[in-house]
Amino acid sequence: MERLQKVIANAGITSRRKAEKLIQEGKVTVNGKVVTELGVKVSGTERIEVEGIQLTKEEHRYFLFYKPRGTVSAVTDDKGRTTVADYFTDIPERLYPVGRLDYDTSGLLLMTNDGDFANLLMHPKNEVSKTYIARIKGIPEREVIRELERGVVIDGRKTAPAKVKVRSSDKAKNKAIVEITIHEGRNRQVRKMFEAVGFEVQKLSREEYSFLNLRGLNAGERRELSHHEVKQLKTEARFGKNKK
Repeated sequence: MERLQKVIANAGITSRRKAEKLIQEGKVTVNGKVVTELGVKVSGTERIEVEGIQLTKEEHRYFLFYKPRGTVSAVTDDKGRTTVADYFTDIPERLYPVGRLDYDTSGLLLMTNDGDFANLLMHPKNEVSKTYIARIKGIPEREVIRELERGVVIDGRKTAPAKVKVRSSDKAKNKAIVEITIHEGRNRQVRKMFEAVGFEVQKLSREEYSFLNLRGLNAGERRELSHHEVKQLKTEARFGKNKK
């Protein structure tokens, strides 16, 4: 048995929050009866209608997307900016991003219509690794790297341990390319971590998500994940190598 709003969201019609609003507005029926309470659970065999349209379960889809800079990690944007959904207009299922990348950050983003899959990967306790490449102003000393690895305080809370490596540095231009792997997904986390140790991130890209990478893709391109890749992601999230 699952909550009605979750079943509606997993069918790809709308987000869980919007589904809750539709229920409260009396726009959802279960076996012909209007339901307005959010606590109602269903088994999946019922006839569910949303605004008069019968719910049909969508086939789950999973995509790896190379998000360009200047793209919003959302399905819609009230400012009229390009969203990640604009790159999937040819896909009949309603896809949404797993987590997010900042507007000015490019890189690997997963898209799906499987709510359980998205929640599993985004849950902090599941510690799915994410590797970023940051171009920063300045060249960090070894002690700064160790500080980032141990964790720094951002937004009043210390970050979890990270892996950090300087890929290259240019003393003449006073710039460095740094690789950093984290297991959290806090808002603008990588940028804030570097700011906490006195460095400005000038360009940022997420290059890896767990075992997945961007090889073979250009910005704005995508590929559908294989059944094996989806299964492997779920396995790592549930029993991942980073857990103690």
